[in-house]
Amino acid sequence: MKRLLFTLVTLSLLLCLGPVLDQHISFAVTYFDHPQVGSGDSVTQLPSSPVIQNEPVSQQKAQAPEPSTLILVLGGIGSIIVRFARKSFDKFKRATDVALSIFGLVIVSPILAFAAAMIKLNSRGPLLYKQKRVGKEDEVFEIYKLRTMRVDAEKDTGAVWAKENDPRITSVGRILRKAHIDEIPQLINVLKGDMSIVGPRPERPEMVRDFKTLIYDYEKRLQIKPGITGLAQVYHKYDETIEDVKKKIKYDILYIKKMCLLVDLRIMARTFTAVLTGRGAR
Repeated sequence: MKRLLFTLVTLSLLLCLGPVLDQHISFAVTYFDHPQVGSGDSVTQLPSSPVIQNEPVSQQKAQAPEPSTLILVLGGIGSIIVRFARKSFDKFKRATDVALSIFGLVIVSPILAFAAAMIKLNSRGPLLYKQKRVGKEDEVFEIYKLRTMRVDAEKDTGAVWAKENDPRITSVGRILRKAHIDEIPQLINVLKGDMSIVGPRPERPEMVRDFKTLIYDYEKRLQIKPGITGLAQVYHKYDETIEDVKKKIKYDILYIKKMCLLVDLRIMARTFTAVLTGRGAR
């Protein structure tokens, strides 16, 4: 057990420190490959390799590796370690997702039963709402939610953003959305492998097509599985404008760069707090 805990902590630290290590290596390689010395307006470029004067080539001693070569070698080893740690973390993340989803469904089953009864009493229509969303690498899947809107909510408007005080939301649906209870069925998506507990929120195909043309680097958020909660959800608000989406994308890309066990735990803790207080974005 101690060995497993040590391994998980080590992998997590490697993943968290990986981007920082890469930045320092990149800076060092640039510095040693292109050193400049000078004062004022006078700048002299140093030669890329030392020159030995007045000595035949056959008598020249083998030169020690340049600092940039050593750094490149160390950087390559570091990158291999980080990639290995990332793959190991992905497996650990999947195992954690499955365990938490099963545990969560068992624990919240009474809440789901009560919510289902309230939905049926409040409005006509199905309990579950299924909708196509875009997941990892543009793969389309069906997401599950408790229905919180009228059945014909998008009959006249088509695909539009849900607002904080959206008139299409039912009275019971408003309560469910505020407490994030409508998101609970997405634990089924996690079990199926469509989603993760933590990750960027999945968007609808119609919106993804528009966002790809309007937002730079939008496709980067499709590199990993979408999540039930994420960095943008605990630090951002509802998306009502394209500028809101751009801000959310920055959070999503930041999460992908810094993704590790410690970050996931912090996001889950903040999500739990948001659910209890009724705050947080969708």
